[in-house]
Amino acid sequence: MCKARLAAYGYPCEEYQVTTEDGYILSLKRIPHGLSNADNSTEDRTPVLLFHGLMVDGFCWVLSTPKQSLGFILADAGFDVWIANCRGTKSSRKHTSLTPEDPAFWDFSWDELAAYDLPAVLQFVYNQTGGKKVHYVGHSLGTLIILAAFSEHKLIDIVRSAVLLCPIAYLHRTKSRLILLAARIFLAETIHMLGFHEFNPVGRVAQEVLGQVCTDPEVDCYDLFAAVAVVRKAGVRRYDYGNEKENMKHYNQPEPPLYNLSSIPTHVPLFLTHGGQDFLGDVPDTRHLLRTLVREHDSDDIEVLYMPDYAHGDFVMGYNAPQLIYKPIVEFFERH
Repeated sequence: MCKARLAAYGYPCEEYQVTTEDGYILSLKRIPHGLSNADNSTEDRTPVLLFHGLMVDGFCWVLSTPKQSLGFILADAGFDVWIANCRGTKSSRKHTSLTPEDPAFWDFSWDELAAYDLPAVLQFVYNQTGGKKVHYVGHSLGTLIILAAFSEHKLIDIVRSAVLLCPIAYLHRTKSRLILLAARIFLAETIHMLGFHEFNPVGRVAQEVLGQVCTDPEVDCYDLFAAVAVVRKAGVRRYDYGNEKENMKHYNQPEPPLYNLSSIPTHVPLFLTHGGQDFLGDVPDTRHLLRTLVREHDSDDIEVLYMPDYAHGDFVMGYNAPQLIYKPIVEFFERH
């Protein structure tokens, strides 16, 4: 990312590796300043952590031009920008004792992202910036893991505010054909049992199974696990081991425990935005989440932006997102 994207536009880029408590070595990129404010010290900048969504990695935040991409825009607005890459993405495939060829390397769910990846990266940014509280931006899966952490009152002391793009805590009414099909035919589990930990849905074998359901290249199977698990279960729950015996062994109860989103502390400022054309995070599901959060939060500390014409990917790649989405995000951060 640094050489291929940031350096090409003249932006500084620093690369770090963060080791999680369970041994995964994550790639973390930093844009310490933008082009218009290079003389200012990073000591004067508030850190922002960007956490990507389903089926992508941190590259999505700088995918377009500096005027179009949130990573560049935040850096030029005076923020110290950090870009996370969760385990299993192309730049985060290292481990202290495992290799990607080991099946055990891929033995994780989105629970581990919330329990290990997110805390490790956030704490690293907090420490590197001298104990400054961190603004957070999550898209899709990146919203789910921060909500899960907040529901257990974790990371509250080091997060300054949180922006949730296309929150996907509830997916019971999703219209995504890929996710619904995957849930019905246990696609992710089947692929995993066959020994594949990622697959190309435009390849020959996948096309025979999926037809024209999706066109994204190389999907981490655990991204499917993440979304499918939320579709199948009422509420937002920990990973389901598939039978009561295994769940009892891990949780001491037959079903995975719920993440209680109504217990999220009310003093963390939240900015939520969702789209009317989002078939993954459908409007009724998102409004269910909003009702849970809004009734608890002080009205001054929660903002909601509804974009009737926006789909799931538009929040990171929409041509008019800089004016309609990113400008309000910058203003929200400046207020908090």
